[in-house]
Amino acid sequence: MDWKLLGTAFITIFLAEIGDKTQLATLSLAAGGKSKWAVFAGSAAALVLTSALAVLGGEAVSRVVPVEWMRRIAGIAFIILGILFLAQPD
Repeated sequence: MDWKLLGTAFITIFLAEIGDKTQLATLSLAAGGKSKWAVFAGSAAALVLTSALAVLGGEAVSRVVPVEWMRRIAGIAFIILGILFLAQPD
């Protein structure tokens, strides 16, 4: 197992999810629901499934597009989204 890659993936996803709309939706469900464990299990299963789909998709795309270009495209997309976010009027 590549422990460095595992740690990088964990830290990156953990930090990205803090304050995310998914976390806020989970918070809302837990506040209004009777079973906190059901909310935890459902949200954890959803995150695992979406991550599995992303891994499979990334593997499929990497067969056609070199990893270096995927990183560049992702970086450019994040920069564009950041600019659009900053450009929004208050």
